[in-house]
Amino acid sequence: MASAVKVAAVARALRRRGLDVVIVDSASAARAAVLDRLAAADEVLEVTSETLREIGLVGEGSSPSPYRRLRPELDRLGRAGRREEKRRRGASPDVVIGSVHAVTSRGELLVASGTGSQLGPYGYGAGRVIWVVGAQKIVRDVPEGLRRIQRFAVRREDARVRRLGGGGSALNKLLIVFGEHQPHRATVVLARCRLGV
Repeated sequence: MASAVKVAAVARALRRRGLDVVIVDSASAARAAVLDRLAAADEVLEVTSETLREIGLVGEGSSPSPYRRLRPELDRLGRAGRREEKRRRGASPDVVIGSVHAVTSRGELLVASGTGSQLGPYGYGAGRVIWVVGAQKIVRDVPEGLRRIQRFAVRREDARVRRLGGGGSALNKLLIVFGEHQPHRATVVLARCRLGV
């Protein structure tokens, strides 16, 4: 776990790269920070994320959302075999909420994916991005972030998908965010505690 001093230094590095940062101390504070940044009219895509489950935004025990959730609609389209419509609808929500697999001391963010479905909205398609990141995801640099993804995060996700009866997961696609050029588009809710994988 990164110290409070390290978390503050990473927050400064992220801000220098054009991202907004909110530092919190708990899962409940992270949830509140996310909700404070959403309006009832926002169409929000919550990506598959253990972090979002832990803070109570998705999954069992989550309370009703005060915004328009896109995920149930995408799930219905998938069950109906309307994959192209599902892809288009999920590509450009008002807001996408998720997490990253690593954040470097210099403020680079690394996201791995099996399908790539969240990478388009993260990179450009969504109007705004909110990432919730636990302090255990702070790494020294991009190579260490890649090792964390390969040796830890992908293995945990593969096991999770198999437990749910799926065929597993793989590291097929990767996004590295070096900065954000559009002011206030991307926010990192950086927790001084362990959140997610």
